[in-house]
Amino acid sequence: MNEKPIPDVTVIIGAYEAMPYLVRCLESVEAQTIGADRIEIVAVDDGSTDGTGEYLEEFAARSAVATRVIRQANSGGPSGPRNVGLGLARGRYVFFLDADDYFGDEALQRMVAMADRAHTDVVLGKVIGVNRGAPMSMWTATKGRVDVYNSKVIYTLSAQKLFRRELLERIGLRFDEKLRTGEDALFTMEAYLRGAGVSIISNYTCYHLVGRDDGKHVTKSGTYVWRFDSMRAMMALIHRLEPAGPKRDLLMVRPFTVGMLQQFGPVLLRDSEEVRRHKMELAAPLMDVYWNDGVARLIKVAERLRLAAVARGRSDVLVDVLTYLRQKSVPDVVSSRKGDRLFLAYPHFRDRSSGLSDSDFEVTVPDWHDGKRIERPAAAARRASLPRRVVRRMRRDVRRWWARLITG
Repeated sequence: MNEKPIPDVTVIIGAYEAMPYLVRCLESVEAQTIGADRIEIVAVDDGSTDGTGEYLEEFAARSAVATRVIRQANSGGPSGPRNVGLGLARGRYVFFLDADDYFGDEALQRMVAMADRAHTDVVLGKVIGVNRGAPMSMWTATKGRVDVYNSKVIYTLSAQKLFRRELLERIGLRFDEKLRTGEDALFTMEAYLRGAGVSIISNYTCYHLVGRDDGKHVTKSGTYVWRFDSMRAMMALIHRLEPAGPKRDLLMVRPFTVGMLQQFGPVLLRDSEEVRRHKMELAAPLMDVYWNDGVARLIKVAERLRLAAVARGRSDVLVDVLTYLRQKSVPDVVSSRKGDRLFLAYPHFRDRSSGLSDSDFEVTVPDWHDGKRIERPAAAARRASLPRRVVRRMRRDVRRWWARLITG
C-alpha cells in the first residue's frame, strides 16, 4: 500500500463554539490556490456544544482537502488543541488557523513559495482586521528575510503564521498549556529567535482576523494576573535566549511596552487600592530582574516614567503621572546647561523625594511634544549636519575634477 504524499502545509484548527464562523474558515481553506492535494487539515473540537464538532465531521466527509477531526473534552484554552494538532501534523509547514478567521485565496501558495525561496522558518502574511483591529507596523514592504532586530516582527506575536515544522520538531517547541493568555506570543517569539530568519508578505492580504459579534474571542477574556504570568514567561524567554547587551534590551522593550504598560495605564485610575497594590507586588520582581537603563532609554518619556515609578514602587507618583496624561497637559521642554540633553518636565521632574532621576525624563528616542516630533540634540545635530556634509563632499569632488582637467 502506497503511503500518502507529504503535504506542503498542515492547517491546524483548534475550534471551540466556533459556529457559524467555522463555515467561512473552512471554505477559505478549500479555496486555496495551492491545491487540495498539497494541504491537509487537522481540526480539534475542544468540547464544543454548538454543533462545531458535527460540522467538522461533515466537512471531512465531503471535502477534497484531507481532513482529520479530533473531538475532545474542553481543555480551557487554545494551547491544548494546537499541541494536539501539531502532534498529528505531517506537512513540511504548519499554519495555525483560528476557527473564527479565514484566509485570502492565495495565502498558502504565496507563503510556501516565499519560505522555499528564502529558506526561512517563519513567514508572516499580511493580516487585516474584520470588525476588529490588526497589527500594521510590519507590513511596509515584502521582504524575503528579516530578523527580530531589524524589523517590527516582534510586534506581531500571534500564532497565525506559517512555521517550518522541522524547526518546531527539532527544538521541541510547543504551546505552554499552563499559560491562560499570551501562549501564542511565547511560542512565536521562540520560533523567531531560534529559527533561520523570518519572511514578510505585505503585498497580498493572507489572513482576515475576525472580531466576533458575540464578544467571545479568547483575547478579550482573562484577568490581570494571567497577563503578569504571560509577561513573566516572555521576559524569562528573552533573558534565556539572548545574551545581555543592546540586542536583549531591544527585545525586552516589547513585553514592557506591550504588556506591563497596559497594566499601569489609565485603567489603574479606576482600580481599587487593593488591585493597585497587588499589581505593584506582581510587577516588583520583574522590574528588579529585567528593567535597566538600556531598556529604559529605548522607550519614550511618558511611557518610561510610568515604568520607572513602578520599578521604584511609587504608585503615588504613577497616579500623578497618569492623571497629568489624562488631562492632556503638555510638559515644558527643558534643556541641559550644555544644551546636549532635552527633558520633558512631567510631574515630579527634579523632585528628589519622588525617587525619579533626570534620566527618567530625558528624551532619548524620537518623541512627541505638543503635536511636534522632537529628538535628543545629538541626533538632531547629526541630521542637520547631513546637507552640509553633502555640500562639502560635492565641492571637494568638483575641485578634484577641476584639478585633473587643468593638469591634463
